[in-house]
Amino acid sequence: MGRKEEDDSSSWKKQTSNIRKTFIFMEALGSGAFSEVFLVKKRSTGKLFALKCIKKSPLTRDSSLENEIAVLKKIKHENIVTLEDIYESTTHFYLVMQLVSGGELFDRILERGVYTEKDASVVIHQVLTAVKYLHENGIVHRDLKPENLLYLTPEENSKIMITDFGLSKMEQNGIMSTACGTPGYVAPEVLAQKPYSKAVDCWSIGVITYILLCGYPPFYEETESKLFEKIKEGYYEFESPFWDDISASAKDFIRHLLEKNPSTRFTCEEALRHPWINGNTALHRDIYPSVSAQIQKNFSHFTNKCQLLPSSNKPGFSCVGKHPKAEILQRLPENWMQLLFTVCWDSDSLLRCALVGSPQTLHYSSLAGKGERE
Repeated sequence: MGRKEEDDSSSWKKQTSNIRKTFIFMEALGSGAFSEVFLVKKRSTGKLFALKCIKKSPLTRDSSLENEIAVLKKIKHENIVTLEDIYESTTHFYLVMQLVSGGELFDRILERGVYTEKDASVVIHQVLTAVKYLHENGIVHRDLKPENLLYLTPEENSKIMITDFGLSKMEQNGIMSTACGTPGYVAPEVLAQKPYSKAVDCWSIGVITYILLCGYPPFYEETESKLFEKIKEGYYEFESPFWDDISASAKDFIRHLLEKNPSTRFTCEEALRHPWINGNTALHRDIYPSVSAQIQKNFSHFTNKCQLLPSSNKPGFSCVGKHPKAEILQRLPENWMQLLFTVCWDSDSLLRCALVGSPQTLHYSSLAGKGERE
């Protein structure tokens, strides 16, 4: 009986009438359609946190929020961002998160000046260790991608941290069916709308590894339909000259993760035993010039973001974001949902996108599947 009470969502939300009595707001770290994130200092301890402030609204579904909180409450790992506390007021939910201040993975690579296979191997080792922990605890992330990998601190030897559990799922019987994720990183079985398992995360890690070694995605096409077909076929190449200096061991590691058949795809345990991760086969040759050039070309930063929700009365989707020219985006053709950033066919989930360029000339980037190389 006590365990049931402990798991009741109402038992772990601290009620507050004024969150500023508990925290000093120092600066804004980011914002979305339904939430804002602030750097805050707890008055009683002086400790710094990232406070995610989620405004209550008919558009924000409690089930999605409860899922993210339930997952975060269950996990504690050195490479996974920690949910420290939860507050609720009459107007907001407040998630007190571990402060991750070291910046994005791609930014760190670009800042290095020197970058090797071994550097990439160290990052992937940490990701695999964290995802293995998730899987052992019955959790599938379902949206692993470079943007969700942040460094804990600005220090050179900082740990990598996995963030954003908005699409994560606690397995019931090991099988899931809701199709969601980010187009360039989603596994073939998800696109085929087949039941899938935690193996989808291992596919995503394969995509991330590929990108870390060349700077562009393994799957790229001019249209989302062609992109999805290529992913479902599991077709990709190690193209010259971008892969000429990459070791055979690295390519072998990627092949085992980008295995079309999820039953023969590497698990996290198997990947951690591969010599490119656990041995000395990751080369120390500098690949920074080529990789950095491709990252800058294919993965430009998104500064204008909005969230999309299914329109209840007409086909297509309505933008509910805070983009300064959001009115131009009020009616989008349905297929734009797939051309943008994150795709989720689950009608109970938020559909998120990132806008590239001006709203008048919408186009999609390599993060949605289009890679450009010279």
